[in-house]
Amino acid sequence: MIRWRKGEVVRIRREWPGAMELDVTVPEGECRALAYPPLVGRPEPGDDVLLNTTALAMGLGTGGYAMVVAIPNRLPEDPHGPGHLVKARYTPLQATVLGADEQDSPFHETLREADSIDGMPVVVADLHSALPAILCGLREGAGRDPRVAYVMLDGGALPAWFSMACAKLREIGWLAGVVTVGQAFGGDVEAVTTHTGLLAARWVLEADVAIVTQGPGNLGTGTRWGFSGVSAGEAVNAAAVLLGRPVAALRVSEGDLRERHIGVSHHSLTAYGRVALAPAQVVVPELAGAFGERVRDQAELLAVRHELVSVPVDGLHEALRRSPVRLSTMGRGLEEDLAYFLTSAAAGRFAASLLS
Repeated sequence: MIRWRKGEVVRIRREWPGAMELDVTVPEGECRALAYPPLVGRPEPGDDVLLNTTALAMGLGTGGYAMVVAIPNRLPEDPHGPGHLVKARYTPLQATVLGADEQDSPFHETLREADSIDGMPVVVADLHSALPAILCGLREGAGRDPRVAYVMLDGGALPAWFSMACAKLREIGWLAGVVTVGQAFGGDVEAVTTHTGLLAARWVLEADVAIVTQGPGNLGTGTRWGFSGVSAGEAVNAAAVLLGRPVAALRVSEGDLRERHIGVSHHSLTAYGRVALAPAQVVVPELAGAFGERVRDQAELLAVRHELVSVPVDGLHEALRRSPVRLSTMGRGLEEDLAYFLTSAAAGRFAASLLS
């Protein structure tokens, strides 16, 4: 199940908040590795490290690193301070964090009886790659700098530190903060469930808008139900029960070679059409030509339960080009799958129209 290797750190390639990319020598040669200093300490050139090389052996894309499990000759100090939530539970790297909703938190009293997010728009998407595109559309449509919280689900990467995009968007103020929920951890705010994550976004981070997606990477089996993005439908339900305004961003592609993802992905049709039991406003982009007609026809399948909202995409291509982080989904950039990014940006543009 796990491929173990011992290695030696050769050099530090780059680092960003919570993560370091390294070159490490292993018996097979040199490989690229990722370390999370908050978990294992800070590796330096010359350090011996214990690695999990499973992702390298599998040839994974998003997560294709050897992962540093420990620096055995130089262990980090024990953690100090409060925090009783255990995340990545019952794994060798389970970690304690301070949850916004736990008793030791300064926000416990705020969240203990909180039962509403007071009409806050909640944009829900399948893939993490939609996050910066939604923000591009949101900021283009808002005419101001809204406070936006990213609620990261645990269907993809568990550490929020893995996302360089999140680090940059947080640094430049496009995100007021990251809330990690479920087994995900490493956000500015930690929460137990999607529900308390949304409440924390509203009442701890004081967000005007929340964006909910899984972390980088996702799991899919090519079956109707076997994909981690079903959580998008569950997030719609959570937003609705907390009296928010769920906005569903469709997963649309013109560049994916797999038939089940061309036009409106079967992921969106299942998550919003079958899993989401509460109504949402589903944003349908006004794309041109036969492909645009295909997207609109497929989206009609969701009209039984949801309100379809047609949103123009004029000006969004330019907004996406100005993205402060690289836009990429499943290895395809902005121009290689423009429809995907326009659709996400259209959801952001519509959410901006809901702000008073």
